[in-house]
Amino acid sequence: MFEYFPGNYVWNLGTVATLNSGGYIDEIDRACRPIKEAASRGEDAGTEEFLASWTAVVDDLVDQADSELAQGHSRTAGRMYGRAANYLVNAERMQSADAPDRNAIYRRVIELMERSFELADPLTTRVAIPYRDTTLPAYFTRPAQVDGSTPCMILWNGLDSTKEHQYTSGFGHEMAERGIATLMVDCPGSGEALRLQGLTSQIESEEWAAACVDYLETVDGIDTTRIGLAGWSLGGYYAPRAAAFEKRLALCVAWGANHDWGKVQRRRVEREGERPVPHYWRHVLWVWGFEDLDEFLDFADGVNLDGVVEQISVPFLIVHGENDRQIPVEYAHRSYEQATASPKRHLRIFTQREGGAEHVGLDHLPYVSEYVADWVADTFGELAQTRVVADASAAR
Repeated sequence: MFEYFPGNYVWNLGTVATLNSGGYIDEIDRACRPIKEAASRGEDAGTEEFLASWTAVVDDLVDQADSELAQGHSRTAGRMYGRAANYLVNAERMQSADAPDRNAIYRRVIELMERSFELADPLTTRVAIPYRDTTLPAYFTRPAQVDGSTPCMILWNGLDSTKEHQYTSGFGHEMAERGIATLMVDCPGSGEALRLQGLTSQIESEEWAAACVDYLETVDGIDTTRIGLAGWSLGGYYAPRAAAFEKRLALCVAWGANHDWGKVQRRRVEREGERPVPHYWRHVLWVWGFEDLDEFLDFADGVNLDGVVEQISVPFLIVHGENDRQIPVEYAHRSYEQATASPKRHLRIFTQREGGAEHVGLDHLPYVSEYVADWVADTFGELAQTRVVADASAAR
């Protein structure tokens, strides 16, 4: 993995994720260069300096975008607003849950993102998924041209990402190029659902899946027999759990095999393995709605897929990096070995030689994203062909 800040895994991960999600290396260098000394003090110290330095680049970029828009260059401006949102959401991600003005910063991210859609990406819109007595915020990307109804992938976050990270990853547009829509969702415990609505996470992710499928069943032009679900990082727990119990899903992708996330937390208490964000334990307690660490650790033991993936009865892809320093690669093998009811299970381990070997492939994200997109498109195609054959047989 490219390491701008030697010895600081957390800051490097965020920087590489930004680069591999449409960031420009010159702009990121201008954001990172002033804080190289701060990074040497550890992952927690200096995160306010991180925010200030990256925000300075965001402000310059927004000024440039405003100027381009005034000249009638709407697409150029829209792409600049999109990069600004990318940089700002990754700087926001590095802050403590208690950081002042964090919600105001995130609201600015949303505004920049939606400005980018308006000017440069008419295929993507903001939508709200009915959930309990509120909604789950999401971005929805459609293919440009499709004959008939289109399949759809639901994409879920992990512990510390947002729907803006999902969008800037480019996965939704990889799907669109293959004739597939994508619903990128801030589930409880992530993104806008957590920050602005106070919705915390839960073990029973199938409730969120039901809400997403219910919503897609109301959307014109969606083939409701071909709705899939992918989850990255902690989503590698959420998605398989949901697919085991929400039987309207047609396929599932664990983008990082978070088979025993509770065990990972026990390891992190002992300082084994790397952590994804600064101020880690404060962040975890915020996501799950706990105040006491010991109480949380007892609860987290239940975030485990033993006895769950055995109930997945649809095609199931597991992708994992051989050098994932957060989630042991052995968990990918465990999920694969236990998913015996899946009619098409596949395990893909990305190596350091080819790239994509770090956590959820962030070191070579486009490469991993394209692989997942191809598998999804191929599998949806196979499901459609199976349906055609079945219909022909029934007609006879």
